[in-house]
Amino acid sequence: MPLAVYILGLSVFALGTSEFMLSGLLPPIADDMGVSIPQAGLLISAFAIGMVVGAPLLAVATLRLPRKTTLVALITTFGIGQVAGALAPSYGILFASRVVSALACAGFWAVGAAVAIAMVPPGARARAMAVMIGGLSIANVLGVPAGAFLGEHLGWRSAFWAVGAASAIALVGVVTRIPNIPLPARKPALRRELTIYRDRQVWLAVVVTALAAGGVFCAFSYLAPLLTDVAGLDSGWVPTVLALFGVGALVGTTVGGRVADAHLFGVLLSGISGSTVLLAALALLGGSPVAAVALSFLLGVTAFYTAPALNARMFNVAGAAPTLAGATTTAAFNLGNTGGPWLGGTVIDAGLGYPATAWAGAAMTLVALAAVGVALRLHRREKGGAPSRIVMGATTDATAGTPVVDAAAGQPVGGAAAGQQVGGAAAGTPVTGAVPGAAPGVASGGAAPRP
Repeated sequence: MPLAVYILGLSVFALGTSEFMLSGLLPPIADDMGVSIPQAGLLISAFAIGMVVGAPLLAVATLRLPRKTTLVALITTFGIGQVAGALAPSYGILFASRVVSALACAGFWAVGAAVAIAMVPPGARARAMAVMIGGLSIANVLGVPAGAFLGEHLGWRSAFWAVGAASAIALVGVVTRIPNIPLPARKPALRRELTIYRDRQVWLAVVVTALAAGGVFCAFSYLAPLLTDVAGLDSGWVPTVLALFGVGALVGTTVGGRVADAHLFGVLLSGISGSTVLLAALALLGGSPVAAVALSFLLGVTAFYTAPALNARMFNVAGAAPTLAGATTTAAFNLGNTGGPWLGGTVIDAGLGYPATAWAGAAMTLVALAAVGVALRLHRREKGGAPSRIVMGATTDATAGTPVVDAAAGQPVGGAAAGQQVGGAAAGTPVTGAVPGAAPGVASGGAAPRP
């Protein structure tokens, strides 16, 4: 895996820490800003909504800009947003800084995913995405607890300064290690890229991603009160259990990234099924401290086990528009991260109790599972009855118009001349075996049927 992909993962660590750390900082922020905890909680909602809106908007706005330049601008803006938050004299300015940071975060995710995909052959897409998502997993294991520790001992503003420093380190890595990806011979056109939304498989991928993420976070968002009020654990256990969820997420991302390249639908079906079973078990056994802790860890595994496959699936079905594919995936995940907690709060307000959030989450993942089944059936029909085992190396180049780049040399992979597309998609002539990992005799441009 190119070093540049790990630099993107480091950047995502900073982004993810900022996104999730506020859950442990709401009381001191509310006290310092003179607002209620629910008002302080709107800072979390603002970030999620900014991610949903910002991903497609910034993907469109930066469509024709050099991707490295775009990444530099976005991580710089994100870092400035953290500094502004640390210095914010009022709630309004802090709120605005969160919105700006969310927009930059969303854009970086979308463009960064497209860059990661462009730097590896098709057979390594899910592994590349696993590295990026691994940065988010480590943020949950280390970054979020560290932010809570800093907030408790040095004040909540220190956590923002720490993320700002991490953003500066990520900026150095992006500037020095991300290659200049050659622009495709055919310039990206918004109208052409928007045609991906005519494909029902794209919308099925959005539905699966949003519901799979939303189902897990419907319960996870209220895990702390479930642990203390239902399982009877002391509040001091909450950070430990959250860290265990993060460790599970890291394990799931690592395993899922290795398996998904060859068994994409298998990962989706098994992972979402696993999350459904675990959520139902959490609803039934949440009163047992041992069961609640163990299920929290396992839920982290299954939730993030599917994440590389969810990302890779979108790039497969929307390969003609890689930047919009990344933006759409980012928006879909954050739709789930917004809708899931809302549904969980609704069932709690209805007096159904904290275990009901797990039942509601299981209902969401069941619908996601049904959507995967529909997508698989359509895929088999399009493939003429091909088996469900998905060999990623034999699929269409996800960047569709963007060369696959050797991150070390900054040159296209597969011997293509600089500035030329792999697979000759611009000329409409596929090049057999141009991408490493493609099956012999399989065209790597737009010719091979996509998964």
